[in-house]
Amino acid sequence: MNAPRLPWTELLPKAYQAQAAVKNSTAGSSLGKPLMSLMDLRVSQINGCAFCVDMHARELRHHGEGWQRLNSLSTWRETTLYTARERAALAWAEVLTRLPEGHAGHDGAFDALRAHFSDQEIVELSWTIAQINAWNRMAVGMRAPVADKPLV
Repeated sequence: MNAPRLPWTELLPKAYQAQAAVKNSTAGSSLGKPLMSLMDLRVSQINGCAFCVDMHARELRHHGEGWQRLNSLSTWRETTLYTARERAALAWAEVLTRLPEGHAGHDGAFDALRAHFSDQEIVELSWTIAQINAWNRMAVGMRAPVADKPLV
């Protein structure tokens, strides 16, 4: 295990607080905490953020999410465990997270959202995805440690 690099939340607290404010601005979204946490977990998996994967898996368990869906999230396309709404959101999360892979398929992913989400919800979902990408980059870059404690 590598040691944390810098106390980044303390060195630039205003930026940390501003990022937390973005997260808080979507907290009351009609998307619901379980769906937002599912997006947070999937994006964190893609970005390889151990700290955030651990945190969001714990959040989802707290909200009653089952182990099978948590364990299958990285292979969501291969299972029938996720609703059409969740699948549309997961596809959008992957599109917005994997920007360097090109922009092909973005229109299809966006169009799929329209069947399940209002315009307001699409924007809230997009902000949710954008902010977890930012958190991941800071946590990975600064080596945020994962607490060694049981996951229930």
